[in-house]
Amino acid sequence: MVEQMQEKFKKYWGEPEKMNKMIFIASVLDPRNKFEYVEGALEELFGEEKGKKINVEVYAYMNSLFGEYLKKYSTESGPQSPSSSTSSNNTSNTPSGSVISASKIRTKLSLKKQKEDNGSGGAKSELDKYISEEQEPFSEEFDILSWWKTHAPRFPILSELARDVLAIPISSVASECAFSTGGRILDSFRSSLTPKCVQALICVQDWLREEKNPISVEEDLKYLEELELDMENNGSTTSIV
Repeated sequence: MVEQMQEKFKKYWGEPEKMNKMIFIASVLDPRNKFEYVEGALEELFGEEKGKKINVEVYAYMNSLFGEYLKKYSTESGPQSPSSSTSSNNTSNTPSGSVISASKIRTKLSLKKQKEDNGSGGAKSELDKYISEEQEPFSEEFDILSWWKTHAPRFPILSELARDVLAIPISSVASECAFSTGGRILDSFRSSLTPKCVQALICVQDWLREEKNPISVEEDLKYLEELELDMENNGSTTSIV
């Protein structure tokens, strides 16, 4: 059973080249982490040489992704270019597979942390500004979505990127089924919808399928005239009684 779990783990997480780069991008978009934490974590996990290589790939992927959003959303803002700054490379060489903690990485980063000045006097892109700013203090209660909502006026395009990336689920498979050796069983609770969801779906379905039936004015007038006559006749009979 352990071997099967290891095989499944290595299939998706064993080799960093096979890992989805969006996982690292999501960590970069966390104001508590940014590239400094990702760089340190990669080198701690996979060694200095491989960690630097992956970090360069992640950085290039982030620039490319920001460039796509820049083309899509930059209408009123001035011209920007994807980030051209370089990230620092000072980290220790730790064998791959060693057990590390987030606090250890943050401690090491806080000791060596000195922001590099990008130097050029030209306008920085949103990505450059975001990377060059200080990281937010680490806190378990930190709300990353609220942070991006608050800072959206400062990073209008980057906040759109963060909104889309952070909305991606880490996995489409239920956590208890990820390493399960049994078959996939869907119980009644998983396969059913709440009454509120059913009501909303039915309501939307009615709206989508609504057909505008032609109204016959002549038929309605005839019906109203007959109704008025009936009411008058009923009124006269009741008054006589």
